[in-house]
Amino acid sequence: MSLKGRRALVTGGSRGIGRGIALKLGEAGARVAVHYHRNDVAAAETLERVRKHGGDGVTLQADVRRPEEVTRLFEQVERRLGGLDIFISNARPDLPEFYQGPTTISLEQWDAALDSQAKAFLVGVREATRSMGSGGRVIAVTYAPSARTGSWQPFFAMGAGKAALEASVRYFAVALARRGITVNAVSPGLTEDSVLNTLPKEVQDIARAWHESGWTPMGRMTRPDDVGNAVVLLCSPEASWITGQVIGVDGGSSLMDTLLPLNLQMG
Repeated sequence: MSLKGRRALVTGGSRGIGRGIALKLGEAGARVAVHYHRNDVAAAETLERVRKHGGDGVTLQADVRRPEEVTRLFEQVERRLGGLDIFISNARPDLPEFYQGPTTISLEQWDAALDSQAKAFLVGVREATRSMGSGGRVIAVTYAPSARTGSWQPFFAMGAGKAALEASVRYFAVALARRGITVNAVSPGLTEDSVLNTLPKEVQDIARAWHESGWTPMGRMTRPDDVGNAVVLLCSPEASWITGQVIGVDGGSSLMDTLLPLNLQMG
C-alpha cells in the first residue's frame, strides 16, 4: 500500500506508538515529520529508521500543551515539507506529569493531560486542515478503556482527555467531510514500548501474563507496529469512506467480558 508523495506529521513520534506509526508511514513511502518534546536523540533515531524503511522526513520540536507552540509546529511543517496530507495526533506528557487519581490530582496535572489531548487536537486539526486538500487524513491515538471505564484510577486525567479526544474526532469528521478529509481514531490495547514500560517491572510482567493468558484473545499485547499498520490502512485511498470512527487495535481484548471468568468465556 503506497503513500508515496504524501506528507505526514506524527506528534510524539520519537518513541513507542508514535515511532511505530512513523516507521510504517515511512515504509509506505510518506515523508514524515517526527515531532518530539524533549528527546531529540530519540527523534533522530526514529527518522534514521524511517529512512532505512524507504521514507524520508524531518524532526520538529514543540510542547503540544501550548497552543502557540502547536501553531509554530505547523508553520515548520509547512516550511520544511511544503504542506501536509496526514496529521497523526499521538503526543502525551510523561507519566509523572498526569498520573494521579481523582481525589489527589493537582490542577497542573489535570491541565497537562487535557491540554495535550483535547486542546492540542483542536488547535492541531485547525492548523493541519487549513490548506489540506481532499484525501487528507486526520487520526487521533486514543485508549478505549480510559474513555469508558474508571478502574485505572491514576489514569483519571488522561482518560478524561482521551474521552474528549474521541468526541472531538466525531465532530471534526462531520465538519470536514465535505472537503474530503477523513477524521478517525485508533484505539490500541495495552501496548509494548508505551506508557506501560514506565511502570515498575513487576507491573509490566503481570500485565503481559494477563494478556497472554487469554484476556487478549490473540494471545499477546499490542505492539507499536500493529498500530502503525492500522494507521496506514486509514491513510489509504481505499479508506476514503471511513470517517468519525474509533478503530480498536487490540487483538480482541475489548471484546472480553470482565463479569465472567476467563475459562467460561474461552470454552
